[in-house]
Amino acid sequence: MAYNRRSKNITQGVARAPNRSMYYALGYKEEDFDKPMIGIANGHSTITPCNSGLQKLADAAVAAIKAADANPQTFGTPTISDGMSMGTEGMKYSLVSREVISDCIEVAVQGQWMDGVVVIGGCDKNMPGGMIALARANVPGIYVYGGTIKPGKWKGQDLTIVSSFEAVGEFTAGRMSEADFKGVEKNACPSSGSCGGMYTANTMSSSFEAMGMSLLYSSTMANPDDEKVVSAAESARVLVEAVKQDLKPRDIITRKSIENAVAVIMATGGSTNAVLHFLAIAHAAEVEWTLDDFERVRQRVPVICNLKPSGQYVATDLHRVGGIPQVMKILLNAGLLHGDCITITGKTLAEELAHVPDAPAADQQVIFPIEQALYEHGHLAILRGNIAPDGAVAKITGLKNPVMTGPARVFEDEQSALAAILADQILPGDVLVLRYLGPKGGPGMPEMLAPTSALIGKGLGESVGLITDGRFSGGTWGMVVGHVAPEAYAGGTIGLIQEGDSITIDAHQLLLQLNVEAEEIERRRALWQQPAPRYTRGVLAKYAALALPANKGAITG
Repeated sequence: MAYNRRSKNITQGVARAPNRSMYYALGYKEEDFDKPMIGIANGHSTITPCNSGLQKLADAAVAAIKAADANPQTFGTPTISDGMSMGTEGMKYSLVSREVISDCIEVAVQGQWMDGVVVIGGCDKNMPGGMIALARANVPGIYVYGGTIKPGKWKGQDLTIVSSFEAVGEFTAGRMSEADFKGVEKNACPSSGSCGGMYTANTMSSSFEAMGMSLLYSSTMANPDDEKVVSAAESARVLVEAVKQDLKPRDIITRKSIENAVAVIMATGGSTNAVLHFLAIAHAAEVEWTLDDFERVRQRVPVICNLKPSGQYVATDLHRVGGIPQVMKILLNAGLLHGDCITITGKTLAEELAHVPDAPAADQQVIFPIEQALYEHGHLAILRGNIAPDGAVAKITGLKNPVMTGPARVFEDEQSALAAILADQILPGDVLVLRYLGPKGGPGMPEMLAPTSALIGKGLGESVGLITDGRFSGGTWGMVVGHVAPEAYAGGTIGLIQEGDSITIDAHQLLLQLNVEAEEIERRRALWQQPAPRYTRGVLAKYAALALPANKGAITG
């Protein structure tokens, strides 16, 4: 039988007796060796609320796998909390953890010759790390998202983790009292679950649902709710069936299904990090996908969801009005999705969406029809120019006019830029340049949520630009451009910008330009010297040595 092709490796003859002995120590019986062995990659951790509610999901998956007459085998994966490490040296480990998670899962699944794997994760890098591993190992697999957090409340206002970061800028600007600052800080995260807006975790979970690697509705459920446990159990049951049918990730992760995922990212106003992660996932699945493909999808898919950070609502609100299936049904009816893509259930996407209404209820303001789109085109624009000949990513929703030219304010690290913002040294019209923060230069391409949130809190979100070879949090919005490639550490032009240079950011023209004569730029380039690496040993040094540029997904191979 197809489902036994891996586990039979430990059943063949006397030569396998030592292998079998170790399974007997785990409680196996003779008949168990004819059953599929299903791995459960459990990201449970008390490090972060994103992952603190995962154990109940793993337990439900174990029970469902046993009920389906298969053998569950649980192993752990690490996590790094982006929200907790933000603005610290620890943030440099965040993107690196994506690679570590994928390696952990691949090693366990392949080393133990598992027949299938249920991956359970919560925080931002859990999702792409797990999906990269599924694509690499290419044994039947399903992703179970841990679920979103519920919104916090302070004085009648919904809060998310980004509220805390923006409150720093408001408080230092004198626009918020200390009592309100403390109120926001203490109430922003009221439960277990991942950050509540259409930030990176919810963006990636939603895109996995659209890609067919997670069950419908699962990506917007709240972690504390019972339906999340029920969905985890059903996911495990579906996975056992996929093992029996030998339905593998690379049967599902195709160019067309990735295009579906990116279409949903655009429609929901998702995170810039999705660009980086889908380049990496496509590479792992051996699917051709480039920065230009994101721009191609952006040009034809409008933003139809009013979600934070640039909108009003959070993931639980989206779930209440139909979730990602409702978004997909609208896109499918408009000819913006490939309905013939196969999903983990064995059905096509169109078949899965057949029962979903053509439109959401009229008395809601979360999901809009195509003809009432919030923005005519997607929000993740790919900019190029002499600063970023290999591309950069701009998030342009929430802006009245995504075009500006202004003087460069140059910073070699995040902390000095944040200090300048909080000290009111950054003025309307300035363009902040944060560099040596790329995959190799950071290393690890840290996120710049602290300075971007401070700009919002100071009321400068529309009037100050920021460009970086680092990344942005999914909670970031404003006149921001990240993933600049080549990065400064690799000799990119962003490393040649001088204080006061004129810089143009023009999302309409897809342009990121240093307004300096080409001869002067080349003179500076001839004088430039690569700085010494910030780390010479350990995982950050290893990542810096191996990492490909951002336009290649910042992967390690």
